[in-house]
Amino acid sequence: MTAVSESLMTTEEFEELARAADRVGEGVRLEFIDGQLGAKAMPDGDHGCIIQWLIRTFLLVRPELFLTPEQGLKVGQYRKGRARPDGVLAAATAFAGHGEWADPGLVLLAVEVTSSDQDTERRDRQEKPLAYAATGIPIYLLIDRELGELTVYSEPTPSRYTKKLTIPFGATVTLPAPVNVELDTEPLKDWVR
Repeated sequence: MTAVSESLMTTEEFEELARAADRVGEGVRLEFIDGQLGAKAMPDGDHGCIIQWLIRTFLLVRPELFLTPEQGLKVGQYRKGRARPDGVLAAATAFAGHGEWADPGLVLLAVEVTSSDQDTERRDRQEKPLAYAATGIPIYLLIDRELGELTVYSEPTPSRYTKKLTIPFGATVTLPAPVNVELDTEPLKDWVR
């Protein structure tokens, strides 16, 4: 017997709900991955510092690329899912003329910074690596504040990333091609509470 997973809403219904949630501004961001509705807590100050650190780092070493915070992406099977990574790295003008939900084919790297909410394990550590790999995003960078470590997922296949490298905050890591950037993660120690 084959199990069939059916979504409770269509992608269009999700997009309408997400727009309404953004207008109300209740402190959450909605996502729709693998037919499941999810909510992310709004980022705190330390979370914001980490994203700003990454923006400055990429600006200095790869000025032709922009790290865009919270760019909506079409993810999941047949692109019916919707995710809003904490940051996406792409060519400076990659999202010009695109709507709220862009094609992930333009993205070189997706970044998630964990928050202290109950869905972090499922969302950031389990669902996002699968969804981003399936879309072909070359690198998924997970900055895990709870565990004090950074994980680089690379070499995507339609079902998963085939390489995974985890280092503790304070170590240096080189993000592989097509990004080719060395990150000294020492500053991350300052933004863990």
